[in-house]
Amino acid sequence: MILSCIIIVLGLLGGLLMLWHVPAAETPSGPVTDEDLQLATRVSLIIPAYNEAKRIRPLLLSLRDQDVQPGEIRLVDDGSTDETAAIAYAEGLVVLSTEQLNLDWVGKSRACWHGAQTAGGDWLLFLDADTRLDQPDSLRRILRTFAKLGGRGGLSLQPHHSIIRLYESLSMVFNIVVMAGMGVFTPWGGRLHGIGLFGPCLICDRCDYFSVGGHAAIHNQIMDDLALGRLFQQFNLPVFNRSGRGTVSFRMYPEGFLSLFAGWTKNFASGATATHHLVLSLLILWICSGYSTMTLLIKAILSDQGIWLITAVFFYIFYAVLIGRLGNLCGRFPIFLPLFFPFLLIFFTLVFIRSLIQTRQLHTVRWRGRNIRP
Repeated sequence: MILSCIIIVLGLLGGLLMLWHVPAAETPSGPVTDEDLQLATRVSLIIPAYNEAKRIRPLLLSLRDQDVQPGEIRLVDDGSTDETAAIAYAEGLVVLSTEQLNLDWVGKSRACWHGAQTAGGDWLLFLDADTRLDQPDSLRRILRTFAKLGGRGGLSLQPHHSIIRLYESLSMVFNIVVMAGMGVFTPWGGRLHGIGLFGPCLICDRCDYFSVGGHAAIHNQIMDDLALGRLFQQFNLPVFNRSGRGTVSFRMYPEGFLSLFAGWTKNFASGATATHHLVLSLLILWICSGYSTMTLLIKAILSDQGIWLITAVFFYIFYAVLIGRLGNLCGRFPIFLPLFFPFLLIFFTLVFIRSLIQTRQLHTVRWRGRNIRP
């Protein structure tokens, strides 16, 4: 039991350190300025979409409500078989289609590249179709943040996860690991080499994007967001990451539990190999401490020793509070959810193992009717 306590303490410390400081986007003060309007005219907004008819309306409505409008908005329909294109047309968007299915292109890279090639803005803002801008000034926040950081390289915001149905809460640990795994939110900040960019909301300089080859250069990468960020870094271009809390959000896998299970399986194991070894160690310690907390509580109950039972309950509550804090940095989850963290950790472990098998052994993943080869 003493060993379990040591692991738990180390893991709790690791959990605190891996998301020590998570900055958000700049918050504009006051009304729209001439500078805001000039920044907006510089940006081309690109929405890659594949069978997004059930998910895209919140994004389109939120774009309509923005207090500044981008220079242009382009939706790239990547071979959808539903009403995605028709919905975008009805909202007055420019709709492009990828002309042919290139089998060696993975994920949304083809759509992003096609949209970038036809865009005319100085900045390119890629937004996934299942995101939404939370506030009327959200676009201003993104543009001001990028401008304040120099307007070069790339900036990404990880959307805040909105939960509507209970099964969606199973994504909590995954969201935490995605945020922490980026490696830039520890006390060491920029001194750790981040692993890339978040994909759902990403803005970059057009010249920088094309100078490194853009999505065409990483067209066969299942984790296109991480790969694009590393590509910028290889060319000594700056890469920045922020939380999207209060600015941009998404609802992941509203189609049901099976979609959630398949979605996280698709690419999760691939990101683990890219995570900085120090951050990966913190993550492993944090997850192991969760399992140790469970086993300590079981042993304490079976031993019928009061001091160990009190200790185990204390650690259980402490871990629940910590996972609740980390979860709040990533999304809006039910307040009672942290108390059931053992189920979240077990589900995370099962999906991670399945992802390893499919990506490392079978070398194929099925996603939205397409076979993806990592």
